[in-house]
Amino acid sequence: MPGGGTGATAESALGPVPLERLYDNTAVSDDSSPEEADFDGLGSSLSAQDLSAAGWTPGGTITVRGARLTWPDSGTGRPDNVRAAGQSAWVGGASGDALAFLVAGTDGADVSGSGTVSYADGSLSSYRLTAPDWRTGPLATKAVALPHINTPGGQRAEKARLYVVTVPVAPDRQVLSVRLPHATGLHVFSLAVRAATAGWTGSWAAATSGYQAVGPWTDRTLRLVVHTSVGGPRVRLRFDNTFAAAPVRIGAASVAVRDSGAAARGAPVPVTFGGSPGATVPAGAQAYSDPLAFQVPADADLLVSFHLPGTVTAAPTHRLAVQTSYVSEPGDHTADGSAAGYPSTITNWPLLTGVDVGGGPGTVVTLGDSITDGDRSTVGGNRRWPDVLADRLRAQNTVPHYGVLNQGVSANRVLGDRYPGDGVSRETGGVSALNRLDRDVLAQTSVRTAVVFEGINDLLSGSSADEVAAGLRQIADRAHTWALRVPVATLVPCGGLAGCTAAVEAERTALNDWIRASPVFDGVLDFDAALRDPAQPGRMLPEYDSGDHLHPGDAGLAALAESVDLTLL
Repeated sequence: MPGGGTGATAESALGPVPLERLYDNTAVSDDSSPEEADFDGLGSSLSAQDLSAAGWTPGGTITVRGARLTWPDSGTGRPDNVRAAGQSAWVGGASGDALAFLVAGTDGADVSGSGTVSYADGSLSSYRLTAPDWRTGPLATKAVALPHINTPGGQRAEKARLYVVTVPVAPDRQVLSVRLPHATGLHVFSLAVRAATAGWTGSWAAATSGYQAVGPWTDRTLRLVVHTSVGGPRVRLRFDNTFAAAPVRIGAASVAVRDSGAAARGAPVPVTFGGSPGATVPAGAQAYSDPLAFQVPADADLLVSFHLPGTVTAAPTHRLAVQTSYVSEPGDHTADGSAAGYPSTITNWPLLTGVDVGGGPGTVVTLGDSITDGDRSTVGGNRRWPDVLADRLRAQNTVPHYGVLNQGVSANRVLGDRYPGDGVSRETGGVSALNRLDRDVLAQTSVRTAVVFEGINDLLSGSSADEVAAGLRQIADRAHTWALRVPVATLVPCGGLAGCTAAVEAERTALNDWIRASPVFDGVLDFDAALRDPAQPGRMLPEYDSGDHLHPGDAGLAALAESVDLTLL
């Protein structure tokens, strides 16, 4: 019968068992037979057809935030999830840095509960799991949103949400089993231990800032130019279909060191995905290329080329690349060494979100807004302050030669979503720093430190210093749960900018005073002191001002990076 199952009986007889043996609820129905499932106790359910259209196929792997999860292979009308009630799910000895849960709540609000992780050495650790509601939860943090909900009275055009939530585990121990919380209305479809990224360092990354109309591109190859922070003997690429409603097909991909323009220095080297030349990336999911023996130089431009054999009308993008990339004429041009097949240019980074290199000591992530993103810096010059910070790290031996990942998003805020988190939109200010923290910081490769430099857009939009401080505190608290270091930067002056009123300046000063005195963070980067005009502390020094009185120019960005105490990283 819909919603039924024998999971509790199986567990009590056998102890921890694979999660699918605990399934006691049916969430998925065929559109023609909505009565065969009852996800929420009111007869409502997910559409099997919508899931298929999103690329979430029975038994298929969905990689989200670096974790490989399996969508249940139950078939419609059969139990496909477990209502969390303290059951013990067998994991089997995997080790990693996090547990990932594919979940949703059905109580109309967030559902939370605490559970326990059992390790092979007999030790235990606790975790807390929160599942947003499948109908009312935030679109900004969902893994996927489906366009319909099946009900006994017919299909409704209402978005159904599914979420991937990660919680840290001891990275040096094997996880044997997981005791689920006691939490009515919390449904678990899948769980997995996320493999640790030891042996890899993030060299380049970009945050998805929105889901934009593109092209349209049909049978085109994109050749994106990205700049490495550190090098290594191996490489892997990460593609994210963030915020998407449909899968995207990558037919082939390659990597090369850039010569100039769209031309490669030597023949581009193909990458594979699970041994295949291409990959289909489900809506909301990721694809990692297989490790490739390829000498990645530090402080160099790479060409990452990937063929889109189908028609792509919208894609997740990082809008402000401050870099020119290229689009080919029709065909797979991933193997082209010359620039001849790439007649068109773009100024954003679609789909590609990460380049990792083998070895290295780990990664520093810079979480910020347009100043971190490099707005008003020289196009193609790699003069953003995280670029200059990477230069400094490579040139010294006081601290490890960390990779530096720039997760700045122009127009981003700590508190409010600029992009709503779903649908095609011209808005590319991203979801809030709080809502993108898990994806853009905590799930990044071998992250050790998160530098937080954000809040001026909140103040300019009317938030108070106290409100922004509360958001920054939450970021630090969450990052500390993952054992990250979290230095924070003071906000630079904006005097002279329309909208940077005396009231805004008072809030900026109050927030900076709080940052300097707060024990919440692992050090303060006093960017305000680095740029302000001593004669007019509410303004930048003219030589550091790009001219708009908000964004530093190249000299100002370099001054920010030069002011960083590297021992705080």
